[in-house]
Amino acid sequence: MTATQEPQTKRRNTKLVREVGLIGLMWASMGSIIGSGWLFGPQEALVAAGPAAIISWIIGGVAIVVLALVHAELGGMYPVSGGTARFPHYAFGGVAGASFGWFAWLNAATVAPIEVSAMLTYAGHYDFAKGWIDPDTAVLNPIGIAVAIVLMAILTAINFLGVKKLAATNSAATWWKIAIPLLTILVLAIANFDTSNLTAANGFNPAGLKGIFAAVSTGGIIFSYLGFEQADQLAGESANPKRDVPFAIIGSVAIGTVLYILLQITFLFALPKSAIGDTWDQVGPGLYTTFTGPFAEIATLLSIGWLAAIIYADAIISPGGTGLIYTTGSSRLAYGLSRNGYVPSAFEWTNERAVPWVGLLAAFVTGCICFLPFPSWQSLVGLITSASVLMYGGAPLSLGAFRRRLPHAERPYRLPAAGILSPLAFIIANLIILWTGWDTDWKLGVSILIGYAILVANRVFKLNEHKPTLDWKASSWLIPYLIGMGVIVYISDFGPKGDNALIGFGWDALVVAAWSLVVYYWAMNVALSTEKIEEMIGEVELPEEGMEPVAH
Repeated sequence: MTATQEPQTKRRNTKLVREVGLIGLMWASMGSIIGSGWLFGPQEALVAAGPAAIISWIIGGVAIVVLALVHAELGGMYPVSGGTARFPHYAFGGVAGASFGWFAWLNAATVAPIEVSAMLTYAGHYDFAKGWIDPDTAVLNPIGIAVAIVLMAILTAINFLGVKKLAATNSAATWWKIAIPLLTILVLAIANFDTSNLTAANGFNPAGLKGIFAAVSTGGIIFSYLGFEQADQLAGESANPKRDVPFAIIGSVAIGTVLYILLQITFLFALPKSAIGDTWDQVGPGLYTTFTGPFAEIATLLSIGWLAAIIYADAIISPGGTGLIYTTGSSRLAYGLSRNGYVPSAFEWTNERAVPWVGLLAAFVTGCICFLPFPSWQSLVGLITSASVLMYGGAPLSLGAFRRRLPHAERPYRLPAAGILSPLAFIIANLIILWTGWDTDWKLGVSILIGYAILVANRVFKLNEHKPTLDWKASSWLIPYLIGMGVIVYISDFGPKGDNALIGFGWDALVVAAWSLVVYYWAMNVALSTEKIEEMIGEVELPEEGMEPVAH
């Protein structure tokens, strides 16, 4: 055999295809925002804060808008697959990149089981599904877990069809997902719009400021708004990313914020007096606190059976669509983490339809595991909210570093007043972690440690040929930041000691804001140099820039 005849090792395909248009990107973000949140969020927020939950939705909307504007600039600058996992990598090197990448993946991979849990909760309306969930504990029984796993398998299987068909499927579902909440708002507002509910039970704001802020995190509000970053995750498969990614992010957040505020107002005013108890919370409970299908049950009480039937059907489509696109996002995040060298190179393998299939399987397995310790919608929300805001916290840090180190880089969308809004976005992310509370945050801490174990194993056992430089100095703020946030939450009014906490309510928010600014400017001062950032961007972005849209 001559030298020219030597067998060559067959390389696995790791290419993605740029074939998602503006509507596909926009509806990927919009379809993620409108999921189970609209079905349960207004009820949970009302329990937490009373009618003042309307203020909670406005606060949550403003917070998400600020975070979304940061992502819009970053997504336009660097339209790569799994973007939220990779921006900190460019700005602060391997340690920060691996950490925020894990936060992002943890968030994405665990949203799908939340949506499946929501589907099963609403399905309890039908006789065939009544035995799947214990009505007292909202825990899935063995049959319920089996059904949940089948639904997870369906979401995963659809993703194997390819991103173009996925985008088309999601776009069709999203039109429905927007239409049904709008129909619900219109019909319920016409049927019963009782503004006196603002001061019913124990008043407009029974839990005070603490209740308003707690509703933002644990009441499902921030969770409901999550998903705008999906356009960033799919940017590596966008046909015109520099134009479309910022538009998709900003547009989806604007629509979602208005829709959710209207839903909360409608839910409150449509409640019949018979459904409201002596208090808004579950201490002196009204009938509404026991609803397992909140909007559908209001429609039933108002004798609008046809609307209830539509909402029960939507309880399959809306959460299913959101779970579908988050499954997509988790596989793209794993792809991005692999390209950066943090997880095994197998996560870059794509099939003949350019789908990173190993990441899909990992998301499926992770989702199934979630049904065991966190079987109900409400018990999952707090954990995912904390994981997501940790992920979002990496974006304003990255933006601040890029503005300092790469002031003349191309920015299809340029965030106004970035010097103010970027540190403000970081403060907002950390306040949400505070409001989530210690009972959830300690579980997040355990999840973080598991992630670090996976990342270390990948490096020790050489499961990826690309070894990113860890850049400990550029990430020197990270571990103190995480430990500091944990300590602040523990000794705050949202910690285990409650009203007897070392730091009282109000002061804890000021401490978080101060600590956030310390960490932010610490990170700015130790960020990678201009030359190093450009080198790290070139290592990963340039090969992906070579991807072309498929021929049609």
